[in-house]
Amino acid sequence: MRLLKSHPRLRPGWLSRFFHRVPMKGFKPSAPFLLLLPAIVVLAAVVVVPLILSLYSSLTPFRLTRPETFFVFVGFRNYLSILSNADFWWAFGRTVLLLTIALNLEMLLGLGLAMLVEKATRGQRVLRTLMMFPMMFSPILVGFQFKFMFNDNIGLVNNALQSLGITQDAIPWLIEGHLAFIAIGIAEIWSSTSIFAILILAGLLAMPKEPIEAARVDGCTPWQTFRYVIWPFVMPFAYIAMTIRSLDVARAYDIVKIMTDGGPAGRTELLWTLVGRTAYSDARMGLANAMAYFSILLSIAFTIYFYNKLAAARAQIGAEW
Repeated sequence: MRLLKSHPRLRPGWLSRFFHRVPMKGFKPSAPFLLLLPAIVVLAAVVVVPLILSLYSSLTPFRLTRPETFFVFVGFRNYLSILSNADFWWAFGRTVLLLTIALNLEMLLGLGLAMLVEKATRGQRVLRTLMMFPMMFSPILVGFQFKFMFNDNIGLVNNALQSLGITQDAIPWLIEGHLAFIAIGIAEIWSSTSIFAILILAGLLAMPKEPIEAARVDGCTPWQTFRYVIWPFVMPFAYIAMTIRSLDVARAYDIVKIMTDGGPAGRTELLWTLVGRTAYSDARMGLANAMAYFSILLSIAFTIYFYNKLAAARAQIGAEW
């Protein structure tokens, strides 16, 4: 015992002194990582975990009324059933049709508004503020607003048409399938044309005036000046707006849900209203998640298309200017 105590390594406190001398070779998080850690945890809890669970449930026959089906793995059966689901493909086609019509009309109307505001000599700031008003309304509010306007009996549209003598009978805007689809398109276009107008106006204001003056000196007509000078410069701004709006329209839900709820007889059913109906009305959450992931491909395809167009337009500007 006396020998052990006399050994320098075995005296009291030697173990703590040993580890104090030996450097710890472990992970030492940096200050930026520690500052970002709460945001990473929240992002993982709010985004990553639900995405993983929804992706897994799309591979199961999960029903809300039968929780035990969440643990039954069926592979790609839901995705294969989508390929033979006529309702899904009708909704897919309507979504693409609405996206195509809405984007083109919004671009044309936004371009016209932007050019009118750019030509204004007074009150341009007031006009720009007024132009942003439709963006300030939530889609649910826009849906209720246009549902009232297109009402058969007390709607503003029918009353105006009858007062002007254009029609004698009330037009069933939200009851007949084609008219209901047109009403939804009008609501979408009204609420989002300002996005195109603001971005294109930003391009017009950033455009140098020397090329326009040179085109006029060379004898170009107004159409030629617009086609070969103005439009190539503002084209990237239009494609940015198209990219943003393609994502919005591809997942349109609120306006359709409020105005028609997919009716009449499913003739205005879009992808995401069909997903919501399948998930909550039919309680088929696994199939609905498979539809949702399939629908994301549409958004990705349009995003890639408009991004390539944007890159080509920017390259053209760099080569010509």
